[in-house]
Amino acid sequence: MTSASVAKDGVSVLLRGMVYGAASLTFGTLLFIVAYILWKGVRHLTPSLFSLTYTSENVSLFPALVNTISMTALSLAVAVPLGIFSAIWLVEYARRGNRLVGMVRLTAETLAGIPSIVYGLFGFLLFVTTLGFGFSLLAGALTLAIMILPVIMRTTEEALRAVPDSYREGSYGLGAGKLRTVFRIILPSAVPGILAGVILSVGRIVGETAALIYTAGTVAQIPDTVFASGRTLAVHLYALWGEGFNAEQAYATAVVLLILVTGINALSAAIASRLHS
Repeated sequence: MTSASVAKDGVSVLLRGMVYGAASLTFGTLLFIVAYILWKGVRHLTPSLFSLTYTSENVSLFPALVNTISMTALSLAVAVPLGIFSAIWLVEYARRGNRLVGMVRLTAETLAGIPSIVYGLFGFLLFVTTLGFGFSLLAGALTLAIMILPVIMRTTEEALRAVPDSYREGSYGLGAGKLRTVFRIILPSAVPGILAGVILSVGRIVGETAALIYTAGTVAQIPDTVFASGRTLAVHLYALWGEGFNAEQAYATAVVLLILVTGINALSAAIASRLHS
């Protein structure tokens, strides 16, 4: 065995060790965070935390849980159709090399990196003040929809591009039109990739605080309409921890938030697997 091959094998072993080390460090950090939250919060999960109404004595998280689900549904109802249809236009209908396409992609990538506090200020000025929605679920949902729109649009675009051109050619060869090909052939094939973007968006919605404080408000009750204020679980957790009197309940809220995100991700993965099979 030559010295060159020995050096090459040494480099391979080193790189493999670095990869395994990085993976172990990432997994270990995630496992530690989850275990710490569960250890600190599970023992403080009491029936009073799930009371129908919030009081200063029970600091119930149930209204925040309902508001979180409502906020997620409203935001996705606005952002998902816009993001998917925009991606379809970019991939299937826009002429390649079009400057407008380049501008849209650059804008989407730029918007994806803007801090959430900026979105909160924008939502406050536009929806809360200018349009007169006030601090409400609607103002928060529209702000979050703008925030997650670039993520959904870019992931959907990549999912559509991953569909082989042979699918399109086969559909056209059988006499199907452009619209039927897109909605009957291409979109079903891209569903797993699209759901991946939706899952990322859900995680950002559920964990968002800064943008919602400026738009949805912090009222700890279930609103009667979408024009009423209400706090989500993340805002509820922030409020409890900021007050300094209910740290144990804040950890319990973190456990519920963790379970909610995990459940949504598992459900989305199951749906994607069923649709892909």
